[in-house]
Amino acid sequence: MKDLHETAKALFKAAVDRANPATALATAFQKTPPEPPLGSGRLIILALGKAAVPMVRKAMELLPTADRVVAVTNPENLIPIAGATVMAGAHPVPDANSIAAGECLRDAVADLTAKDRVVALISGGGSALAVLPAGALTLADKSAVAKQLLASGMDINKMNLIRQQLSDLKGGGLLQLAAPAQVTSYILSDVIGDDLRAIASGPTVAPLGTQEDAIALLQEAGLWDDLPASVVAHLKASPKKSDVPPSAAHLIGSNRHSLGAMLDAAQAQGWNARIANDALEGDVADAAAEIIATAKSIENTTIPTALIFGGETTVQLRGDGLGGRNQELALRVARDGASELTGKWLFLSGGTDGRDGPTEAAGGIVDGTSWDKIRTAGADPQALLANNDSNKALALCDALLMTGGTGTNVADVQVLLRLPA
Repeated sequence: MKDLHETAKALFKAAVDRANPATALATAFQKTPPEPPLGSGRLIILALGKAAVPMVRKAMELLPTADRVVAVTNPENLIPIAGATVMAGAHPVPDANSIAAGECLRDAVADLTAKDRVVALISGGGSALAVLPAGALTLADKSAVAKQLLASGMDINKMNLIRQQLSDLKGGGLLQLAAPAQVTSYILSDVIGDDLRAIASGPTVAPLGTQEDAIALLQEAGLWDDLPASVVAHLKASPKKSDVPPSAAHLIGSNRHSLGAMLDAAQAQGWNARIANDALEGDVADAAAEIIATAKSIENTTIPTALIFGGETTVQLRGDGLGGRNQELALRVARDGASELTGKWLFLSGGTDGRDGPTEAAGGIVDGTSWDKIRTAGADPQALLANNDSNKALALCDALLMTGGTGTNVADVQVLLRLPA
């Protein structure tokens, strides 16, 4: 199965390479360059997200006269840049560093005028990396809500709608803080469907909804009664402004672009490849069932076939194990594939940022032997799955996908490779 492993990893690399932030930004600047400041105005470059460092580097190269540069990223991608303030917040739950990063972004735009121009470079992960709690809310409040949302199985659009109502930065908050300066955003999407309002919780675009929408979502998910009292009070009493200053926002890369790169790479290697689903969302159990069903539909293939998927699934936490959505998806496919798929096959699921949940792994890469290997290692794979302990399970069968931080983020990609029987 070595060749299948190498092929799957090569396709994953093609997805990550297509989402290279510097290349995507350079192309975008050629097509739609930012407007220069007026008269004595200043040029401010702000970057927020897991791809902040490479985006800032390229922006500073293309806009060498910038007066002020701030980049906020995750610790794995933190690299000093001469002439810029580079900070790391926490992900996926904000911490004191996230507060400091939010305050730095706020301060960077606090004294701007209509002559000034802001270039905002936005990528996935920004929701937790920089936070400015609204009203009387605290970091503890924000962290508590973040943990509840992450454990709820709620999709990213719904989570970010709620986050926006608790923040002075999200949902157009950065636009309001920067006014009256004009803001132009270049956005690398980690959200399926590429709704710019959801990426990094939309600091430079209009919010996804209202506080009434947030309350309804929290009640629907059964989270309302467990919220901190201060959050309940804020949502009831402090509606967020839905009108934001006008701005320009440009999408420069997405999951769908990366799936196309995987398709091209697979076909170039002679695989019968197709994109089976470019919006793989919902609970990992349902996603795993869809992947297995799609793989069974090519049971009688006579040529090597590659099924490509992309999206962002969710996990409803029921245990206290360690893992992430990609690792749990891989573990579920390993279990179901062992009994339902014949012949040689291999499945990879990975986060394009190189980090899956609060782990060092990007995801998992499994085949028809993985489930039994966990048993051979002396563990009960079903018990580990029930405890959301996919990281341990995959480690026991040497099935963790380890890439390190990639410096980009366009959600998750998957590929199932199947050889003729």
